[in-house]
Amino acid sequence: MTYKLQRILRSELAGWTRELLDTKIGQLAAIIRQINDGRGPDLLGVCEVENPYVLGLLRDALAPLGRDYRIAHADAEDRRGIDVAFLYDGTRYEVRESFSHFIVRRTATRDLFQVNLLTRPAGRLLIAIGNHWPSRRGGQAASAPYRAMAGETLAYFHDRIREIHGQDVAVIAMGDFNDEPFDRSLTDYALSERQAPKVLRARTPRLFNLMWPVLGAGIGTHYFNNQASVLDQFLISKGLLAGSLGLRARPQSAQVVRRPEMVSSGYPDPIPFGRGGRVNRDGFSDHYPIEVVIDEDD
Repeated sequence: MTYKLQRILRSELAGWTRELLDTKIGQLAAIIRQINDGRGPDLLGVCEVENPYVLGLLRDALAPLGRDYRIAHADAEDRRGIDVAFLYDGTRYEVRESFSHFIVRRTATRDLFQVNLLTRPAGRLLIAIGNHWPSRRGGQAASAPYRAMAGETLAYFHDRIREIHGQDVAVIAMGDFNDEPFDRSLTDYALSERQAPKVLRARTPRLFNLMWPVLGAGIGTHYFNNQASVLDQFLISKGLLAGSLGLRARPQSAQVVRRPEMVSSGYPDPIPFGRGGRVNRDGFSDHYPIEVVIDEDD
């Protein structure tokens, strides 16, 4: 693991020290601890994480919450050496199994990371799929086919999940899709919809995109050239929308987390922590986090 990090991340790790890493972990944890009305999230999906050791540092920084956070992670073959992972509260969930779904393309990219969770104590199945789709580097149009591949991969495995666990299975796909809700990678390939009835009545494996209202409000999760973009999203299955098996998402609860200390003065873009020689110790991330509430029947 150390060799991989040195080989792949050597340029991005230039200038980093343990003290700087601890500072960044502290900044991130300070925001995460405020989520869920100060109780912290039951389930947290993360992108651009190097390894389980760093996840452990974040978990330790969340210790004041009194949660039993555990790690779900798989080492992917991303050429930058960054992965998708989850932290989950072991008093609320247990992991039955996890899978990495490889996205076929010429150069390695982040896998889709699927975790099958059972709620405690009821034992209801919630399937979470972490996403970090190929970036727009090189131009949005030129890179669009790669995100279309990722969207097709998500739709394929959503369909397989339904075949195995039934059409009412509760599935939530989350993460940085590097496209917006209206882009074809989401609508035509991942089969995400803006209208709930189209998901509820469809026989095909459609997903309901919870971030359309955020888009309509002009709020972004990422900002580039003074333009707000909703790149970070929640997509939910028919079963999680309808609550058919005892788990139901609240669509109206989906929101961008923008605490005052995270927001730049002037234009409301997030304050990044940065890296290398461009570190801002008062920063957090170049993306705002998002949150949603899922209710479980008694």
